[in-house]
Amino acid sequence: MADIFEVSKLILAEGPVCDHCLGRQFAKLSTGLSNDERGKAVKLFFAMEGDRLFKETADPALLEELAPSNANANKTLFAAKARTDLPAQEKCWVCGDIFKNLDFWADMAVSKLDGIDYSTLLVGTKLSGLLSENEEILWEACGTAYAEQLKSELNREIGKIISKKTGKDVAFSNPDMMITFDIAKKEVQIDVRSVYIYGRYLKLVRGIPQTKWPCRKCGGRGCDSCGGTGKQYQESVGELAGLPLLSSKYAEAYDVVFHGAGREDIDALMLGTGRPFVMEAKSPKHRQFDLAALEKEINDTNAGKIEVHGLTFCGKDLVEKLKGEKAKKTYRLKIRFESPVTEDHLNHALLQLHETEINQDTPNRVLHRRADLCRNRTVHTAILEQMGDKKNRTNNPNPAENSVVESCVAYVRIFCDGGLYVKELTSGDEGRTTPSIAGLLDVGAKVEELDVIDVDLEAAD
Repeated sequence: MADIFEVSKLILAEGPVCDHCLGRQFAKLSTGLSNDERGKAVKLFFAMEGDRLFKETADPALLEELAPSNANANKTLFAAKARTDLPAQEKCWVCGDIFKNLDFWADMAVSKLDGIDYSTLLVGTKLSGLLSENEEILWEACGTAYAEQLKSELNREIGKIISKKTGKDVAFSNPDMMITFDIAKKEVQIDVRSVYIYGRYLKLVRGIPQTKWPCRKCGGRGCDSCGGTGKQYQESVGELAGLPLLSSKYAEAYDVVFHGAGREDIDALMLGTGRPFVMEAKSPKHRQFDLAALEKEINDTNAGKIEVHGLTFCGKDLVEKLKGEKAKKTYRLKIRFESPVTEDHLNHALLQLHETEINQDTPNRVLHRRADLCRNRTVHTAILEQMGDKKNRTNNPNPAENSVVESCVAYVRIFCDGGLYVKELTSGDEGRTTPSIAGLLDVGAKVEELDVIDVDLEAAD
């Protein structure tokens, strides 16, 4: 491996090189120094060595060789020849003297950061083709044993200036603000890290999806069928809960993305302790705001439709947990049978489902948008809550008499693995789900009303 003296001669021989670009080739040596300090040291060494040789031998060869790229050598050479018309050093051929204009880039970013709430930042750069090519030429000539990339030094040095001008810290992990410079276009892009808010929601009416659905006819472009909105359903849980986050009172976000721990059917209620969710406020101008006030506003504005509770700030990692973990769920089903069944007969069928693995091919109703796979999920308990419609029921104190009562309606509570299609568990879905309540009874059955009454996801709480 060539020594520092030989490598430096190769670099300096390529043409005028600034202190940063020379020192950057030795960035892995002598920690605690900046690259420009390393470059100055190397040039000073060559100036001293050239001056020594000149004084001993009267040979200015080394000084003349280094003069175009070494200010110190340049000064020594002209002094030795008793000249005073010292020419200005030429522009660095590697970086084009970009390090002399770092304030230009920093100020460009600082102006865009005005009015945005953040605590930490990180800088990135996209080099022009010329700068990348120059760096490759330099590395080809002298090697990369001790070198640092040009973009790494630019990121660090511009970041220091922006940090000083704004009073914000540089953070290499999860910065609030990512600042990216496009050197060729002389542009800066500001990416604000999303704010994440965890909570649980109740859905108190049927017919509202969890998230926005594009119109089936126009695909979201807007048509007569959807009234120009581009939406299949005019409201969703995510839109109702997320709307306040767009206002300056809270995040003043560019957009809000709603992440739920699974989802209930559009015609189902979400009751009990609620379903865990995370709202992602994208490109927010404010990172800290009153979550209690936000919770109250959501609930007051949407009374009778949805409720949220337990709002708290969280990290992005919780979104991955919500999406990655299968929560166990408890459902209440209102089932209508094609012909009356007795309580005894139904209890016997439900007992056969306890701790039973259910084999489900993708249901016919979602086969158009999901792969046709066989899914295996377990029913842990299946309990009859009531025979007959709640509106018409009579409380008979004699259990023996209740057991022989026939009805076409029953209310059943199912506790099962997440991902089980309980409507098909009830109907059998033309044999695509086995076993099923309809199959065990040998009576046609379908879910008339579905309520989710618990989502057991301990990882979220």
